[in-house]
Amino acid sequence: MIDTSDFKNGMSIILDGEIYLIVEFQHVKPGKGPAFVRTRLKNLRSGSTLEKTFRAGEKMDQAILERKKMSFLYNQETDYVFMDMESYDQTEVPAAAIGSGVKYLKDSTEVEVCSHNGRILSVELPLSMDLEVVETDPGLRGDTASGGSKPAKVETGAVVSVPLFINVGERIRVDTRTDTYLERVK
Repeated sequence: MIDTSDFKNGMSIILDGEIYLIVEFQHVKPGKGPAFVRTRLKNLRSGSTLEKTFRAGEKMDQAILERKKMSFLYNQETDYVFMDMESYDQTEVPAAAIGSGVKYLKDSTEVEVCSHNGRILSVELPLSMDLEVVETDPGLRGDTASGGSKPAKVETGAVVSVPLFINVGERIRVDTRTDTYLERVK
């Protein structure tokens, strides 16, 4: 059990049977009335955020999360198979735990898997990945002056908006959180 005075950013708690990560908290002591703690919490299963106010001194359970480095092996139907980098054990993860990042998975992608009591809550991909462009419209001479963009399909099947000068066969760096083009990679 932890107390609201123990709150720290990044700490995880169990609230109403769900596991939440404390994104932000603020202890408030008004001039009149009891103190309270205002928090912003992120649900680790659904990814949604919640703003909640606790009374000062309120107690709750702390969720101890286990984080492991794993490598993506392959997918079979709706499950994705990852290998533990230390023990070489294989684990199946449902696509829902990976979320929208599933479109960036390719062989040997190293991810961080977060679990609680043996149940996988989330899979965190690298912040950026280097991918090869496999399909895009050809860039025309003089197009770069307009500063436009065009869709490009990368090797994993994801579609990213890229500048007009990017061509098929080039490698680009993509931000996996925002699905945006970052730079061309040599």
